[in-house]
Amino acid sequence: MKSSSHFKFLQASILGILIMLTFLHLLFYYSTLSLSCIWLLFISSLYYYSSRPNPVFLLDFSCFKPDSNQKCNLQSSQSFVRRTNRFTNESEEFMRKIFLKSGLGEETYAPKFVFQSNPEAKLESVMDEAQQGMFSAVSSLLSKTGIQPSLINSLIVTSGSFSPVPSLSSLIVNRFKLKPDVKTYNLSGMGCSSGVISIDLAANLLKKSKEIGYALVVINESISLNWYFGDSRPMLVTNCIFRVGSAAALITNDPSCRRVAKMELVQSLRTHHGASDRAYKAAFQEEDDKGNLGFALTKDLIPVAGAYLREHIKILAPRVLPLNQLAMYAYSVICSAATSGKNSKFKPIFVPDFTTAFDHFCIHTGGKAVIEQVGRVLRLSDVLTEPARMSLHRFGNTSSSLVFYELAYFEAKRRIKKGDRVWMLAFGTGFKVGSLVWKSLSDLGQQSDNPWDDCIHNYPLK
Repeated sequence: MKSSSHFKFLQASILGILIMLTFLHLLFYYSTLSLSCIWLLFISSLYYYSSRPNPVFLLDFSCFKPDSNQKCNLQSSQSFVRRTNRFTNESEEFMRKIFLKSGLGEETYAPKFVFQSNPEAKLESVMDEAQQGMFSAVSSLLSKTGIQPSLINSLIVTSGSFSPVPSLSSLIVNRFKLKPDVKTYNLSGMGCSSGVISIDLAANLLKKSKEIGYALVVINESISLNWYFGDSRPMLVTNCIFRVGSAAALITNDPSCRRVAKMELVQSLRTHHGASDRAYKAAFQEEDDKGNLGFALTKDLIPVAGAYLREHIKILAPRVLPLNQLAMYAYSVICSAATSGKNSKFKPIFVPDFTTAFDHFCIHTGGKAVIEQVGRVLRLSDVLTEPARMSLHRFGNTSSSLVFYELAYFEAKRRIKKGDRVWMLAFGTGFKVGSLVWKSLSDLGQQSDNPWDDCIHNYPLK
C-alpha cells in the first residue's frame, strides 16, 4: 500500500513538471505574440478612453416668470386691440375666437407696452422685454449653481426674430462681465426649435473640447416688435398665441459634476427639411397686401409638422428604441413594401411605442393643434401630453424656451426620478425638427425659482 501510494505521488509530480515545462515552452516560443496582443489591447483601450466624447451634463436651468401686472387675459387682450385703433371689427372678432379655442388660459404674460395707454412698440420696448427675461433667468441660474461668470467658456444666445446691434450675446457679456476669451454665439431666425438647437450646439462644443468647461445657453423670444397690425388671418393667429418667456441653462463636461448635475444628455438630433418648398413656407415672415409685416402660420403647418416628425423619428428611433420595437416596425415596413403592388390598402400599421424608450415627454407647445398632431403621430395618451397642454394654458407659446417650462412642470410635480429618460421635441421655421434625450441623475424636485410655484396645485386642469 505504501509503495502504491508512493508511485501515485511520483506520477502526479512528473505530470506537474511536464505541464510546467509545456507552459514555459509555449511562453518562450510565443512570447512575442503574447506581448504584441497585450500591447495592442493596451493601445486600443488607451485610444478608446482618450477619443470618446466627453459626457455632457445639464447642471441646472431657470425659467423667467414676468411680474403679475403683465398677465394677459381675454379682457386685457381685447382692451389692447381696441386701444390701437388698427384692427377691423372682423379681425377683432376672429382673434377673440382664436383666443377662446387656443388652449391658452387667463394668466399668460404679455410685453409691458400692451398695458400702456398708448400701446406702441418701439426698440426700447423690445430691448426691455429681452433684458427683463434674459437677465432674470441668468441671474437666478448663476445664483443657485454657484458658478461664477468667469468660469463660463462658451455663451450661446438665441432669439428667433430679434437680432439687435450689438448682439444679445454681447448684452449678456456686458451685463455679467464674462471673461474676454469667452466664445460667443448668437442664433436667430430658427423659430421655436432654437432652444433645442442651442443645447445641441453647446453639447457638441463641450464633447469635442479637451478642456473642462461650462456653456451658458440663453433662450429668449421678444414679441414686442412682432405684433401684427393687419387683417391677414394666418398672421393674426400669432397675436393670439405667442407670449413672453425666457430660459437659461448651464451645460458642462466636468465629470465631477455628475453628482450634482440634474441630467446627462444621451442623444441629440437635428433634421432640416427646408428642401421642400411646402415645408420652407409653412411658417413664414412676410408683408401682407397692405405692407404690414407679419408672421404667417399657414394651413400647411400642421400636416408639415406631422410629415416631417415621421421623417425625424425614422432617424431617432434606431438610436433609442429597444430591439423588439425596432424589429416589429421593420417587419411592418417589409410587409408593406412586399404587398404594395398587390394590395394598395395595406399600410404599415405598427407605430413604435416610444414609452418603451422614454418616461417623460416635453413636446413643443406651438399650439393646441400642434400638440394634438404630435400625440396622433406618436400615439401618446392625454396623460403623456399633459405637461405640454398645461404649459400652453399657463404660459402660452413662449417659443423656443417652452420645453424648459415643461421640464419645470415635471419638477414641480416631482415626477422625474433617478434614471428616468426625458424626450424634448421641438419644431422650428425652415422647417426644422430637434430632439434632446436626457437621463435624470437624481430625483428632481421643485426649487424656489420654479415658475409653477404659486399655481402647480391648480394643474392639471379638471
